[in-house]
Amino acid sequence: MAFLKGHGTENDFVIVPDPENAVGLPAAVVARLCDRRAGIGGDGVLHVVRSAAHPEARHMADDAEWFMDYRNADGSVAEMCGNGVRVFARYLQHAGHVTAGDLAVATRGGVKRVHLAKNGDVTVSMGRARLPEDGVTVTVGARSWPARNVNMGNPHAVAFVEDLGHAGDLYAEPPYTPAAVYPDGVNIEFAADRGPRHLAMRVHERGAAETRSCGTGACAVAVAAARRDGTDPAETGTPVTYTVDVLGGRLVITERPDGEIEMTGPAVIVAEGHVDPAWFATTLV
Repeated sequence: MAFLKGHGTENDFVIVPDPENAVGLPAAVVARLCDRRAGIGGDGVLHVVRSAAHPEARHMADDAEWFMDYRNADGSVAEMCGNGVRVFARYLQHAGHVTAGDLAVATRGGVKRVHLAKNGDVTVSMGRARLPEDGVTVTVGARSWPARNVNMGNPHAVAFVEDLGHAGDLYAEPPYTPAAVYPDGVNIEFAADRGPRHLAMRVHERGAAETRSCGTGACAVAVAAARRDGTDPAETGTPVTYTVDVLGGRLVITERPDGEIEMTGPAVIVAEGHVDPAWFATTLV
């Protein structure tokens, strides 16, 4: 099985090119591929499939040739991954499937519009945020914070803190109540102000513990911060942009008056190779 390794602001992925959807990726195999000691290592797997070849994406094939079949590091299926979309697009360019400019990528969270800039940055139109009214309280140790419910095609809980160290080690998912608000789990962001429309964040991602970056999480933080700051582009008619520092770099998030959210950041292909057949066979046992 061929693979590549890539990252977007150090949110890293194992990329599995499989245009015709011929490679089986059960959860155990995905988890082993993402294992940083016994596998290749990554925060998730980007399974690259033609939309027409995947039963979950055939209905999007007319709009997007390629489907990002994304899996979390524990093997679970996820709706979307913002950094993953950028790396996915960079892979398509690396493989010669697309050139610099605009393209569409199908995801479980819908079709995402992507722009590959000549300077190396990748901009993704992430869709519109949904802001359910039911939030949660997130607790770490003796501290608790209200967390804003933001859905970017996947669920987020955004808590604003004075110090990112208050989030703890984030090895385990911070407890939150009421748990029923997120029946399928949630990505939890802790955000702290760094200046006007400039924040830093840490994140515990569903199925992956703390990661160096989370694209949809950065979008959720920017939207939550805008509402906290009394800004809604749909009402003002003016786009609003926030810079969000993550552990692995920096992302720029713009929310437009029509509600569309754009995320811009880097995407890098690091290496490529083949998985040893013997290792693959033992993983399937």
